[in-house]
Amino acid sequence: MIRVGVDLGGTKIEAIALSVDGEMLARRRIATPAEDYDAILRAVGAVVSAVEQEAGGRGAVGVGTPGAISPRTGLVKNSNTLALNGRPLAHDLALVLNRVVRLENDANCFALSEAVDGAGEGARVVFGVILGTGVGGGIVIDGKILRGHNRIAGEWGHNPLPRLRESEYPGPLCYCGEKGCIETFLCGPALARDFATRGGARLTAEEIARRADQGDARAKETLAAYRDRLARALASVVNVIDPDVIALGGGVSNVATLYEGLERQVERYAFTDALDTKILRNVHGDSGGVRGAAWLWGAREG
Repeated sequence: MIRVGVDLGGTKIEAIALSVDGEMLARRRIATPAEDYDAILRAVGAVVSAVEQEAGGRGAVGVGTPGAISPRTGLVKNSNTLALNGRPLAHDLALVLNRVVRLENDANCFALSEAVDGAGEGARVVFGVILGTGVGGGIVIDGKILRGHNRIAGEWGHNPLPRLRESEYPGPLCYCGEKGCIETFLCGPALARDFATRGGARLTAEEIARRADQGDARAKETLAAYRDRLARALASVVNVIDPDVIALGGGVSNVATLYEGLERQVERYAFTDALDTKILRNVHGDSGGVRGAAWLWGAREG
């Protein structure tokens, strides 16, 4: 039996086929027709068909996408791919693919992937973090995703940034309508914005890190401020769920200097005398979400 995972993002749709032991058998990636719901359904059908043909079998399909399924209506909510909101996505994909489809939040899929055979392998409680265009999170306990009663477990990005400094208050306006959300301080565009407000150019996280490595004082200050904000935000998660491992993903997680002293800073803000939680870079890179979608059908049970 093969497992097919689909990462239905705002800019790309990626599909993979995994063997029962996690070996990647096939992979396809296409642009997302983000403004056309019916075209999205057709695109998912096309990439699933392509990877199954290459892998030589028909598989169980899991799909990860921003947002969640409302337990009240069964429709997609909170997706930044606006065409999906208010739609019965799982039902419609099942019709297109002619099989039951498991649909899950993309951050939950990332967390599951890292818990199964990534940075959190063997850990009981894993908190998966996405630091990218937005900020997401997922919680996996004993190999199972914690979705929560309202299907919003792990959505730390829309809590306010803890311990706001005077210069940070009240914080930028978030798309959710509130000010000062963690997402507005820790997403990739926020890092670029902070560097620009310090007098720098508009650069990516990787470019800012490169300048910091070359001794640019402005870049170093920007990353130091970002690391401190990340530590404050993660400490609030530690205080609530006390995970064994925190796995960082998304574009900003590729900044190697981000991890320097981060655990000690989190320890400073967390309600503990000693922090044993490991904060690690992801193992599977940008394939974490799509691998986690495939693992929605169970991990290595044979």
